[in-house]
Amino acid sequence: MSDYLLEEHGLSPGKIYRLFSGSICPRPIAWVSTQDANGNANLAPFSFFNVVSVAPPVLGFSPLLGGEGQPKDTIRNLEAVPECVVHIGGEALVEALNTTSTSLPHGEDEFTLAGLEKAAMPGISVPRVAAAPVAFGCRLREIIRFGDQPLAGNLVLAEVVSIHVDEAVWNGRHVDLEALRPIGRMAGSDYARTTDLFALERPT
Repeated sequence: MSDYLLEEHGLSPGKIYRLFSGSICPRPIAWVSTQDANGNANLAPFSFFNVVSVAPPVLGFSPLLGGEGQPKDTIRNLEAVPECVVHIGGEALVEALNTTSTSLPHGEDEFTLAGLEKAAMPGISVPRVAAAPVAFGCRLREIIRFGDQPLAGNLVLAEVVSIHVDEAVWNGRHVDLEALRPIGRMAGSDYARTTDLFALERPT
């Protein structure tokens, strides 16, 4: 058993990242499309992601700074065009999702790289992945920056203004997990399926 007081032990950001990604899991994946001021689209997955509010509906995801402390295209684009689409891809699209994690030069289109068709998203100018079963069109509320060193986070708070959902996935009340086939992110190259569930009654 080991205890670490971070001020004293000085664990490196790399070690903390590996502990976080290996123990805080499975993590849902936000597959986020943005666009720059010239209309060039970007698409990237982020597994530091969750719901942060329902009324108003707000999602939060955190693109980390790169190895040289530089922001990802998602952050740059949100500063230019404060809109995005957060997709829930599901297992059927995991290969394309993984492809869009590639680091491309700024302005190059991950939709094209992954062979994905674009579709319009109501209420915003950023396109969505046409094949994604669930997509949330969002307007940027805030970006909270935690520093400028490598692996520092940028917490994006995005308010949902429109929703696309496949009728095979949602009947207006319940999500069909067999139709959605959601996936979660583990550490390294590993992903998780939600095919082995168990239920517990909440205490009253």
